[in-house]
Amino acid sequence: MTIAARPETLLIQGMLARRTTNGSFRPDPVSREHQHLLMRVAQAAPSHFNSQPWRFVLIENSQTIQEIARISGESMTELIEAGVFFERYRRYFRFSEAEMNARRDGIHIDHLPGPLRPFTRQVFSDAGLRLMRQLGVPRKLGEDNRRLVAGSPLLLAALLDKTEYHPGELSGFYSVFGLGAAIENIWNAVGALGMGIQFVSTPMEIPRQWQAIGGLLRVPDHLELMAVYRLGYLPDEDRRPAIDWSSRHRKHLEQFVSRETCDLPETEPR
Repeated sequence: MTIAARPETLLIQGMLARRTTNGSFRPDPVSREHQHLLMRVAQAAPSHFNSQPWRFVLIENSQTIQEIARISGESMTELIEAGVFFERYRRYFRFSEAEMNARRDGIHIDHLPGPLRPFTRQVFSDAGLRLMRQLGVPRKLGEDNRRLVAGSPLLLAALLDKTEYHPGELSGFYSVFGLGAAIENIWNAVGALGMGIQFVSTPMEIPRQWQAIGGLLRVPDHLELMAVYRLGYLPDEDRRPAIDWSSRHRKHLEQFVSRETCDLPETEPR
């Protein structure tokens, strides 16, 4: 889809160009003006009865960032070493452009360390996991993850107010929906500021590590820590991590849109 560069379409162009940053950021601090602007766009998101259940913590303190980075790196190493990560998420891995074109979802593993390239399709099998352990890949990935987080000038913790957030009830859904909208606003805004953003997900996979981050941030009982993101200004040249992927494919309309009922897939001109 091509949209003319008219002022009224710039927002849509920005949304279609949205990216997740897998690589490093520039070391420059994120300006307070930009931090507050991102909080304003988050605040503009819709929420149930205008409840605005989201809360955010802006983290610039180097010691805190370094400790969260350590936790994140250790979590990555533990997950890879145990095979837990691949077991949980194997179904999303694609190993060729043809596979991506057919499925149009998941992530294309297109960047691997040299010793693993001959074993691309087996890299996440039990045999591949044994080889990765022998080559020290779990530690390498953990260190890459630690460096990425440690080199981020700004971390953002997203929380929900438990007076609104009740898991298992509709209020729980409404709260998560609202927080998702707020985060999506941030995600769409960073590109206009020359910035990038990435989910710091590995500590969430290990409860004790997630609790440790909650302790670092002194999260009170009435708030629930939901996610942590790393943000910063993008460098001119992006260096890719040891194992990296691309995920720009999107499904065709008929793969996710129906007309009138679920029985009739929508079609689009090709």
